[in-house]
Amino acid sequence: MKSIMDLRNDLDNNKTTHTDLFNEAILKAHKYQDEFNSFVTIMDNMYYTKSDTLIDGIPYALKDNFSTKGILTTASSNILKDYIPVYDATVYKKLKDAGAVLVGKTVLDELAMGGTGTTGHTGSVKNPWDPSRQIGGSSSGSAASVALGIVPFSIGSDTGDSIRKPAAFGGVVGFKPTYGRISRYGLFAFASSLDHVGVFARNVKDTAIVTDIIKGKDERDMTSLPDENINYVDNLDNDIKGKKLFYIKEVVDLNLYKDAGEETISVLNKFYETVEKCKKLGFEVDEVSVDEKLLKAIYPSYMTISCAEATSNNSNLTGIIFGPRGEGKNINEIMFDARTKGFSELIKRRFIQGSYILQRENQERLFKNAQRLRRIIVDKMNEFYEKYDAMILPASGGIAPKFDSEIDRMSDRYLILENHMAIANFGGFPSITIPNGMVNNMPIGLNITGACFKDSLTLNIANKIEEELGYKNLIKEEYDV
Repeated sequence: MKSIMDLRNDLDNNKTTHTDLFNEAILKAHKYQDEFNSFVTIMDNMYYTKSDTLIDGIPYALKDNFSTKGILTTASSNILKDYIPVYDATVYKKLKDAGAVLVGKTVLDELAMGGTGTTGHTGSVKNPWDPSRQIGGSSSGSAASVALGIVPFSIGSDTGDSIRKPAAFGGVVGFKPTYGRISRYGLFAFASSLDHVGVFARNVKDTAIVTDIIKGKDERDMTSLPDENINYVDNLDNDIKGKKLFYIKEVVDLNLYKDAGEETISVLNKFYETVEKCKKLGFEVDEVSVDEKLLKAIYPSYMTISCAEATSNNSNLTGIIFGPRGEGKNINEIMFDARTKGFSELIKRRFIQGSYILQRENQERLFKNAQRLRRIIVDKMNEFYEKYDAMILPASGGIAPKFDSEIDRMSDRYLILENHMAIANFGGFPSITIPNGMVNNMPIGLNITGACFKDSLTLNIANKIEEELGYKNLIKEEYDV
């Protein structure tokens, strides 16, 4: 599958039709489904409304935690395995109105909780570059569908790194804009203060094209931001000379990883090579320091806040309002049975943690302390953004892990190196991952995080770095048929 702009040119020059593109995407989706498991639902019929946008007639995939009227929407959970919504998420409606053509709903970690792509009720999503490895999560199927060349773009959600980490592992671009830039109406909430809607694509420009269409104020989402009336695509090529970047020493200091494996050392070396390339482009790049104790608090703070909010947000999944009705003599027994059968072990653990955190006697010590830590971290970042335009760091501490790796955590291989991208969710900062080369024949990513409301500048910086690195439209050739 070509990029959005290549397909736009083909459509405009009558080299193909929207029907042909849809049929090609459906054929690929079915061809790769058994091996890679990208989709919960592959569309039987094409829904197309002609428009005059750049994505008119372009096929795409949508994470299966966005409400789609009349189309199965499961959040990859057994408790919602038969749920068909009666309304459309704002993002889905905007894409329909823009003429984009839905190919299918993609697999995620159950209820978007997890970072492995292994907990969805239909099974694990495999990495197109090596099926013995994970693609990451929770937006696993959305990442894989783009990495496989089934669609040129897809929609995901990001609560801790759920777009940007799978993008790194899949060799694609993953972008989440400023919190509220894209409406969350119709997105099944995981942790409402951390949830972002975002985009996967083959390159930064395609990501900007889609974001331009789906951003903007939504009266049905009180957290959504007014459109700043900036066209991101038009500003991608702005001059970046004199722009200032920073990276955090305590995240990437090679001296901290003397006992690390060859993959981690290669990722860090690639990062420092990219830093030098950024300097040659005209960026100023500085190393800054952050208290290591604060950085180590990112992961536990994230887990505390997200589990608490998830427990509250999903309290309606009782087997009475939603989901298969449980067995029992009273409401409590019915709910207990439905939730026991309807949730995976991972989800049940998260809900137990969240319930414990929210107990009156624990709120001050756990939940409120986690919120205080979050505020300290965000304040520190905002201090840096008074001087700098963006932060750059590796998107992960290694290549995509094997399926036999330990799960149910963002990762503790290297606590800070693996989990720093949650900073962008803490502060609602715009953040994008782009391919940064290969290690052991697997893609790795570079993460760029800007200040709040600086979405256009963040994309501009990413576009310039992408051009210099030369990994645009990275895809494993054997799957691009």
